[in-house]
Amino acid sequence: MQSMELQNTVKEALNALYHYPDDAVRMQADRWLQDFQRTIDAWQVADNLLHDATSNPETLIFCSQTLRSKVQRDFEELPSEAFRQLRDSLNNLLKKFHKGPAIVRTQISIAVAALAVHVPAEDWGDGGIVNWLRDGMNAHPEYIPGFLELLTVLPEEAFNYKIAARPERRRQFEKELTSQMEIALNILTACLSISELKEQVLEAFASWLRLKHGIPGSVLATHPLVLTALSSLNCDILSEASVNVVSELIHYTASGSSGGVSVQMPLIQVIVPQVMSLQAQLRDSSKDDEDVKAIARLFADMGDSYVELIATGSNEAMMIVNALLEVASLPEFDIASMTFNFWHNLQVILTKRNFDISFGDEASIEAERNRRLQVFRQSYESLVSLVSSRVQYPDDYQNLSYEDLKEFKQTRYAVADVLTDAASVLGGDTTLQILYMKLVEAVSSCRNEQSEWRPAEAALFCIRAISNYVSVVEANVMPQVMDLLSKLPHQPQLLQTVCLIVGAYSKWLDAAPSGFSKLPLVIDILMSGMRTSEDSAAAAALAFRHICDDCRKKLCAYCKQLFHIYYTAVNGEGSFKGSAEDSLHLVEALSMVITELPPEPAKDALEELCSSVVTPLQEVINQGPEVLEKKHARELTVYIDRFAYIFRYVNHPGAVADAVHRLWPIFKAIFDLRAWDMRTMESLCRACKYAVRTSGRFMGITIGAMLEEIQGLYQQHHQPCFLYLSSEVIKIFGSDPSCASYLKNMIEALFKHTTCLLTSIKEFTRRPDIGDDCFLLASRCIRYCPQLFIPSSIFPALVDCAMIGITVQHRYASFLPTACIFA
Repeated sequence: MQSMELQNTVKEALNALYHYPDDAVRMQADRWLQDFQRTIDAWQVADNLLHDATSNPETLIFCSQTLRSKVQRDFEELPSEAFRQLRDSLNNLLKKFHKGPAIVRTQISIAVAALAVHVPAEDWGDGGIVNWLRDGMNAHPEYIPGFLELLTVLPEEAFNYKIAARPERRRQFEKELTSQMEIALNILTACLSISELKEQVLEAFASWLRLKHGIPGSVLATHPLVLTALSSLNCDILSEASVNVVSELIHYTASGSSGGVSVQMPLIQVIVPQVMSLQAQLRDSSKDDEDVKAIARLFADMGDSYVELIATGSNEAMMIVNALLEVASLPEFDIASMTFNFWHNLQVILTKRNFDISFGDEASIEAERNRRLQVFRQSYESLVSLVSSRVQYPDDYQNLSYEDLKEFKQTRYAVADVLTDAASVLGGDTTLQILYMKLVEAVSSCRNEQSEWRPAEAALFCIRAISNYVSVVEANVMPQVMDLLSKLPHQPQLLQTVCLIVGAYSKWLDAAPSGFSKLPLVIDILMSGMRTSEDSAAAAALAFRHICDDCRKKLCAYCKQLFHIYYTAVNGEGSFKGSAEDSLHLVEALSMVITELPPEPAKDALEELCSSVVTPLQEVINQGPEVLEKKHARELTVYIDRFAYIFRYVNHPGAVADAVHRLWPIFKAIFDLRAWDMRTMESLCRACKYAVRTSGRFMGITIGAMLEEIQGLYQQHHQPCFLYLSSEVIKIFGSDPSCASYLKNMIEALFKHTTCLLTSIKEFTRRPDIGDDCFLLASRCIRYCPQLFIPSSIFPALVDCAMIGITVQHRYASFLPTACIFA
């Protein structure tokens, strides 16, 4: 009675889910049905409704999915004696739905296959499930379509980890299937005589091939299933199942478990000519895209699987390479990109240093490598020409959705990877020459912002992609590229790429004979980029940073000009379009040049740079405490972050220490009035951290005041960054006897307050940053000043605190007790 009520409730819930207009009712029905599927009653109810002739399609689909998921995940709910009853019921359902609905038949087939994963072969009778299946097909040939679907999903379920089977049982099931491979293939071969089932038979064959059982290539080469699949490739209507079979055969021949390429050579010699015969169809306009994609997939599979053979450069191998080039030339990117993995793997083989020992001594190995590189040279040159046009902006780029724009960027990244593979084989200078010809062709049609700028941008994108492979002293093409850049219109996307290419070739500007002479030209370009758009400004700022990094020694004589660029871009003297983060690249750039100056000029330049940053902060402070307290954090951190970059990248310890000493009143004012503001404090502590790292013991004058400040503020505001800054100080000054007194006071004060905060697991969870930085500080105290830390009165309380931290798996807390043992 209860079962009948549940069956009716299930039907009512399904009716509400699919037909009730109220969304709230439908959601409630959906939740109830999901909960029902997890109950033990779901077994019987789903089985009864599937056998019920009055069940509608919605009920059949739901119940078949329920039964499938129960067998997969909840089989252990049933008593062991229930297996045969369940198997027989599923078998009857498979027969009942042998003509459909297809989705129901598939779910029942998966349920039977999942049952086979759980139950050992001996429980199915003599020979396991495959023999059981063969006997069922022989006894009831009218149900063969349903049984064929079961035969198809059996190998797939061997690798389905939704099934809650133990690993040992899963491995045993795979062995059972491989031992029954011959029987399965015999069943499929017998079914080939039923012409309307050929597609289904081939799909089942492809499924069994995925087991990669070591059937000799000589056997498969003449097997009826293989010959049927290969012959089906040449039909007017391409068979999807035959393509799947041939694809699996290709993978099978290259798999280690099948013996590998050498063992499977008889089969390979049958497959390759058949696939090669399809090459003409790649150019057949009567073929639809799906057929072309299927054929291209076979060529890509051959390339990936036989790349080691292809790398020998034999005449037969080059036929496959030419076919893959033809695939790469197809207009649809998703088809052409199927070959990209092959070009990468081939490049790896061609350029690797450890060739097979069979080539003899090192001279012979080098000769063989050079021979192969020469053989494939033309192929990679063609590849560069083919793929370089694929990065061009589409006509409607301004109307692209977010997802389409993301896909376009991924396309460009994929092409860039292919170009770097080609440059590895051809050499960067040769690849550059090919791309330069495309750039010249594109520039001829690119004279103003309204003209066709997209081909030029595409060529420049490609040239940028190979920048790491072009010689830094290249003298033929790069000077001409740099000259062309100034002739291009200032279209935003084009200008962004121009700025990026300048940054990518900054090492060339430094090292090439004519490189540095191009610097005034490229600086003008970067200044235009900074004024044109946000994206071009970001690219220009990054390029400026790369130039100052790589050309820093040569730029020391041009500090005045660099400061002018900095003021123009950052201090509002120009119309800089970049963000605050972009301006940090300019600060970093100038700081790296200052590093190369002699001490006195460096000190003056650092003072000038700091003065330009501190002026806005001083103006805010001069307006009084109330104004400073009410300022948005971003209005302060935009300048404080620049100090962090200055202190980090100006490597003149004494000069930085003097600068910090002069700036300390400003920093102290911000500490005093903004200590409640985590964002501002993190920014200021970051600046102080880099000052301490760079200046080291030169900061002796200021470090005491800094520690006293953060020690007092920590007790009021509990900012974790105060602990982190203290740990940086410990790294530098921990072993300095002259600092022992105030370091000891700082350690005791900070840890005394922190142990009062972290008294329970709940507090560790609520204050994870304090816990993190507290035990980082503690670990550094043990490492750099154990003589101060371990004898201190706070140490036992901190160990107790660390024992609480261990229970929440805290990375530093677990270190502390161990360290104490060895200290």
